[in-house]
Amino acid sequence: MGELADLYQEVILEHSKAPRNYRKPASANRHAEGYNPLCGDRCSVFLDVEDGAIKDIGFQGSGCAISRASASMMTQILKGKTKAEAAKLFEEFHNLVTGDAEAMKNAQELGKLAVFAGVSKFPARVKCATLAWHTLQSALEGHDETVSTE
Repeated sequence: MGELADLYQEVILEHSKAPRNYRKPASANRHAEGYNPLCGDRCSVFLDVEDGAIKDIGFQGSGCAISRASASMMTQILKGKTKAEAAKLFEEFHNLVTGDAEAMKNAQELGKLAVFAGVSKFPARVKCATLAWHTLQSALEGHDETVSTE
């Protein structure tokens, strides 16, 4: 199990150092800001939503490795998904990082997002892993206020 944990750590560090979709898409028509006051993570999510689907997605911000990696991987997996699919993925991801037993058994169904299963062992880090996802929800709903993990 140690080798698997090491691999997961490598994936998270890789996405943190070289985040994917770290940009504001020119065609973005939705946006939300997120803030985790516990550790200072900040995340802006930009979406181009057309006909109920996420045509393009990007993010910007600063934060810990878990926060940045989660945002990076989120943008990769959600491009092309419908709003309903995005909501379902968020629920499954949230269940995984909070240690839900059923979600843990089915972690591989989340694909690369399964690397975040270990976050459940560190409750304070759950907010880091979910910040971008909460911010995404706000952007999809068209809310203007800053999302806080508190």
